[in-house]
Amino acid sequence: MEYAVIEFKGCEYRVKENDVITVQKVDKKEGENVEIDTVLLVRKGDKTLVGTPYVEGARVIARVLGDRKTPKIIAFKFKRRKNYKRKKGHRQILTELKIEKIIS
Repeated sequence: MEYAVIEFKGCEYRVKENDVITVQKVDKKEGENVEIDTVLLVRKGDKTLVGTPYVEGARVIARVLGDRKTPKIIAFKFKRRKNYKRKKGHRQILTELKIEKIIS
């Protein structure tokens, strides 16, 4: 079984080929490739490569599938008997990536 642990935009992901992961928004168009060279660990069969902090020469190629939004989160504050109310909504934009190839 071949997999890799990558660091992308401050988060770590364990990925295999053909996996679909959801990451923070990437400024690429749908169908473009993203090359991730911050690979922390690569496992191929019985062989494991651990980086210090990154594995040299290892890369992960991913294709952008598109953007989507998370469900709306409501932040509501109030103070009783003081006529104070504040309502704010937030939707985070995420990007879905499909892992094409793990190169080590």
